[in-house]
Amino acid sequence: MTEPVRVGLVGLGIIAETHLAVLAERDDVELEFTVDPRPVGPVGFRSAAPPHHDGLARALDAHRPDLIVLATPTATHADLVTEALLRSDARVLVEKPLVHDLAPLAALRELDGKADVRGRLFTAHHFAFSPEVDWAAELLAAHPEWGPVTAVTSAFYDPYAQRLPAAFASYGSSWTDSGVNQLSMITRFVDELTALTSVQQADGGASAWCTVDFRSRGAVGTARLRSSWMTGSSSKESSLVFGRSGVEVWIDHTAMTGFAARGGELLAAFGNDGRTPRKVAHYRPLYASLLSARPDRVLGFDAAATITEIHRAAPAAG
Repeated sequence: MTEPVRVGLVGLGIIAETHLAVLAERDDVELEFTVDPRPVGPVGFRSAAPPHHDGLARALDAHRPDLIVLATPTATHADLVTEALLRSDARVLVEKPLVHDLAPLAALRELDGKADVRGRLFTAHHFAFSPEVDWAAELLAAHPEWGPVTAVTSAFYDPYAQRLPAAFASYGSSWTDSGVNQLSMITRFVDELTALTSVQQADGGASAWCTVDFRSRGAVGTARLRSSWMTGSSSKESSLVFGRSGVEVWIDHTAMTGFAARGGELLAAFGNDGRTPRKVAHYRPLYASLLSARPDRVLGFDAAATITEIHRAAPAAG
């Protein structure tokens, strides 16, 4: 028998509800404490209410967690990560994106000499663990004979056209909002993202078209990434092309489904029973990977750093 993983949750906003729901399902974790500077009511976890603190420093004075989850605004991440790594021995899971800008990323790199940043810091790239992405990643691993991924096309549409001022205020731009999800998703399928090679932003930043180069099984490929708020409903789809074998994998992120085909032959298919809320469906496999002996590399610091560098290479929309 092993002891449960003691978790401290920092930030009790909307996304924290998903973390709490998924953690409560796992019998290998206990919620040690919660933190939020705002006046909030006690958080129920299973049948108990763990101790609550108004700051991480106070919490770490009183507790010795194994895992600290930071579900706070991105602007707070760098400072809280630094505090968590230096004042505890816990692993730290940070909501995506890890940071918005390159300066705090550089500061975290420099911290690696004082704390095990690469061994203890993880980023919750939850879209990379959506069921259809998990299915496709397992499919690719099972079929090395398909060869390298040579092209990716991904289109993410969100229905913000009727409320653009609010969308810009909340999300910045379509690329700022969707780019991290697209890049983390592709990281599950290729060996390395290498560079942002072109950027076109339109509609004042409400739409974007970017290309990103990657390496896959010794080959070089290109991902074409479209994001836009100029739509009447949500739609997110991606396709992977294996040029040497003629295989294509199509995944529908909205429906959480997918299929693989070669010419007129259906090779594999993935469905969804619709019973699990979308975010819960993302975070269940994310936590399964995080709490395993070998977390997926998309959770690690190096992947988050590469995604941040590529994501921030796009100029701000005018």
